[in-house]
Amino acid sequence: MSTSVAENVLPPKGKPKWLRVKLPTGKKYTQLRGLVDKYDLHTICTSGSCPNMGECWGEGTATFMILGNICTRSCGFCGVKTGRPETVDWAEPEKVARSIKIMQIKHAVLTSVDRDDLKDMGSIIWAETVKAVRRMNPETTMETLIPDFQGISNHLDRIIKVAPEVISHNMETVKRLTREVRIQAKYERSLEVLDYLKKNGAKRTKSGIMLGLGEEESEVITTMEDLRKAGVDVVTIGQYLQPSKKHLPVKQFILPEQFKKYEEIGLEMGFRHVESGALVRSSYKAHKHIH
Repeated sequence: MSTSVAENVLPPKGKPKWLRVKLPTGKKYTQLRGLVDKYDLHTICTSGSCPNMGECWGEGTATFMILGNICTRSCGFCGVKTGRPETVDWAEPEKVARSIKIMQIKHAVLTSVDRDDLKDMGSIIWAETVKAVRRMNPETTMETLIPDFQGISNHLDRIIKVAPEVISHNMETVKRLTREVRIQAKYERSLEVLDYLKKNGAKRTKSGIMLGLGEEESEVITTMEDLRKAGVDVVTIGQYLQPSKKHLPVKQFILPEQFKKYEEIGLEMGFRHVESGALVRSSYKAHKHIH
């Protein structure tokens, strides 16, 4: 491990104070929470117990997951169930669009499980959902946080064609740890996906990585450099937290000053936005990333 990282991490002995989250409050949060409960709306914000839910909802931003809640992949960091997914719900695009309308969301982040079981890998539902949201919520902007679709251009083209304001695909970790952390994914393929999106018409591209899995500072910087070479505009960097004892353990808690250092390095590299902090998640401050 490089010296600079060793000085700016803590061993995983209980969560440090900067990872303690205040309960979400505020008029806008309370209003949206009531609507979610009343209409049984499903957001990643609530199901994932996101630490930034109050802040994001206060800004009129929320994240919705499509294509079910069972993934065909078994990443070592992710709390989503792995197995045989349910049948595609072709009414889902309208349901998501309706949820966004009820909640009066200004900026919606759409994401999904991997659907390697489907011939189109879910890309058709993806495109139909964006179109449904546009029809029902013409003023709402969107970010699509997509799987890699195994790098197949036809599936990626469907997302590019419906033109969300931001297309995001997460690297999640550094190259050395990819096989362990993202078992069925490939570091180079993810870079190729991001590069393809940018070169074929995506307005803005974005990616995210987690820290605390045993990566070194030099590896994080190399990953950021690779993302810039692929034309990525926005990067998010946050602390990995273990969803359960079955998942990969936290190797390090990264200190706030190290996150700040990565932010400064990223801005010097030319990223338009760098969100770097222990509690940062993929959709954190997502509404700002369209500008």
